[in-house]
Amino acid sequence: MACAEASPADKERFICIYPAYLNNKKTIAEGRRIPIDKAVENPTPTEIQDVCAAVGLNVLVEKNKMYPREWNRDAQFRGRVRVQLKQEDGNPCLPQFPSRKSVMLYAAETIPKLKTRTQKMGGSDQSLQQGEGGKKGKGKKKK
Repeated sequence: MACAEASPADKERFICIYPAYLNNKKTIAEGRRIPIDKAVENPTPTEIQDVCAAVGLNVLVEKNKMYPREWNRDAQFRGRVRVQLKQEDGNPCLPQFPSRKSVMLYAAETIPKLKTRTQKMGGSDQSLQQGEGGKKGKGKKKK
């Protein structure tokens, strides 16, 4: 029971969700908008899009948009997600998401369960251990 496809003019009325809103590495002053215990480590616009689209919301990713408070201009910090919360008559598209905050909390809760996140966690532990071992070896050679 998702909303009908919106026209380009309607897309202006979609809510914006920047990854900084859900990032547990950010302070409230830096732009986090949900409690830190519910926030996620470095979410990406693609991850936010995936979880919102999976539940049936109309989603649009704008890859070249930057969060104004973000000081780092790297590509990994670019992007925002636009989500259609309400239909033209003002009723919510999905009853479980009446507000912007409900969408943000849902996304933050669901992103850690994504396959890409669970696979990365297993892989990153091994690469960190290998990386540390390599650094120690290089350090010894220099002395």
